[in-house]
Amino acid sequence: MMRGGVVPVIASLILSSANIFAQIPSDAEIRKILADRVYAQNLGIGIVVGVMDANGRRVFAFGGLSRNDNRRLDGETVFEIGSITKEFTSLLLTDMARRGEVALTDPVSRYVPEGIAVPERNNRKITLADLSTHSSGLPRMPSNFNPKDSANPYADYSVQQLYDFLSGYRLTRDIGTQYEYSNLGVGLLGHVLSLRARMSYEALVRARILDPLGMSNTRITLTPEMKARLAVGHKETARTRENPHGLTPVPNWDIPTLSGAGALRSTANDMLTFLAAYLGYVTTPLADAMADQLSIRQPSDGTDFEVGYGWRVQTKYGGTIVWHGGATGGYRCYIGFDPKARVGVIVLSNVLTPLVDDIGPHLLNSKYPLSKGSPFDGK
Repeated sequence: MMRGGVVPVIASLILSSANIFAQIPSDAEIRKILADRVYAQNLGIGIVVGVMDANGRRVFAFGGLSRNDNRRLDGETVFEIGSITKEFTSLLLTDMARRGEVALTDPVSRYVPEGIAVPERNNRKITLADLSTHSSGLPRMPSNFNPKDSANPYADYSVQQLYDFLSGYRLTRDIGTQYEYSNLGVGLLGHVLSLRARMSYEALVRARILDPLGMSNTRITLTPEMKARLAVGHKETARTRENPHGLTPVPNWDIPTLSGAGALRSTANDMLTFLAAYLGYVTTPLADAMADQLSIRQPSDGTDFEVGYGWRVQTKYGGTIVWHGGATGGYRCYIGFDPKARVGVIVLSNVLTPLVDDIGPHLLNSKYPLSKGSPFDGK
């Protein structure tokens, strides 16, 4: 259990309005960035951007629901958010630690069924914190991950396969000594936290995070009404006369076993509500657990950011941004905030292309450059 209480600095740092509004571009500038990206570059996709600051929230949407569906997007359009799910999983961890239900230093082996082995090395056990900080020594993906359907790769990966991999895997380096991004590790974290809570991962996220924050449009299992608002995901394919954008609709992903790594779907409005809680614009009992996520800053070898519990912390161009990205087979997204200036950004796109990755950082700090040219140049 966490002791002593970490002061929620995210909620307490307040600057003058002049400093706050100097950071975020004007509405006209944001619209121009998105128009240039979607229309001028003939991208043929949809992008929704949400901005949160002391003035409240602003949402900007360009493009359509699908390459073949021109219905307009808005703050209620649903997207797969992929690895941004990991922020919810790590928040579950720090919240459950605050409640005394788990300790960050608990070994993972304490929460798996009897008879299931979890890899160890040099008398060191993998802890829950190791999973959240990507320092467990577990690989990015399990070696027995062999999807029958590449278009929905996680759908048939079972709990038994997860246990079989853990029981047979030998770590190649010491635990806690090196950063290696691991979908497996955070998926395992979500799995063991749900076992500890004796409810499904989705039910646990709803009970502890989504319902308390009023995020009614963030789910794994979509209602029929949410499905009607779901932006269709796209991937890059060869350009043809019939498909000049080179984008093809793809199925949505189902992630039953490793849900904590990337199964959630959400909207810009809901994600702005999530950011508002981190920035201290709403009162929530999760404030201390949110601050705890940034109570450590571990180095990540070969990158320019540090790692907290789930979040990446990047200090560059004279400022600090807390962020994470997400991607599935047909979506790309970004969430980030500046805790000092108390501004946040969410970017949601219904195509798997890195061309949306630069928008969020640039809106938070204009010194982060915007990319130029077609997303498919040189491919």
